[in-house]
Amino acid sequence: MGRATGAASLNENARHLCHIPFDQVRAWLFDLDGTLMDTDDQSVAVLARRLRFLGAARAQQLARRLIMFSETPSNAALTFLDVLHLDSAAFALEKRFTHARHGYSFKIIEGTTPMLTQLGRRYPLAVVSTRGAAAAEAFLAQHNLTPLFPVVVTRETTRRLKPHPAPVQYAAQALGLKPEECVMVGDTTVDIVSARRAGAWAIGVLCGFGEEKELWRAGAHLVLPSTADLLAIQALFPEAPAQA
Repeated sequence: MGRATGAASLNENARHLCHIPFDQVRAWLFDLDGTLMDTDDQSVAVLARRLRFLGAARAQQLARRLIMFSETPSNAALTFLDVLHLDSAAFALEKRFTHARHGYSFKIIEGTTPMLTQLGRRYPLAVVSTRGAAAAEAFLAQHNLTPLFPVVVTRETTRRLKPHPAPVQYAAQALGLKPEECVMVGDTTVDIVSARRAGAWAIGVLCGFGEEKELWRAGAHLVLPSTADLLAIQALFPEAPAQA
């Protein structure tokens, strides 16, 4: 399972629940990497194997620190490429390399399947990710989640990527909703910033790459230890209002 800290317990964040008007929420949007897809631990495991000469425990610890520290500059670099319109070439190379060597096989964050199943009975769901469409669709199919997600927004969908608001705005429009009627769930500051810029509600999760303090600073309305913890607070959600 991805990383989650005890600092963001449900009890400690209970006071923040009232910040989101769940009676007005009509859809839920989810990032993939580190939010539904357990790429955090997968990346750590790959790096730890390369560092195994340090000993298993030390290699695991160092690998996790390096992955966490690299996430912010990686997002900054991706944003820079996006602004310069150079991201397409970089993604094309990454797609060829990843699929040729590894194919598409993804772990899911523990506990998210029952959460999504219950949430999907009450609300439309959407993916909003910087992953490519092929990988996003493969992940959903692998874990039998495709029927739950009528809208999948990937890096091929909009010209601009998160933290630009365009992907969140596109998802809301595709669902026939306003951004303020949607909640974006993600593990990094780019997810939070994209949601806030679009006018959507933002929930940060600690099962991926982000740190609790930076998620709050980015403007998260709520921070949970894991995406799966949405299951524990679903009792607070009223039935989704009927769409006009």
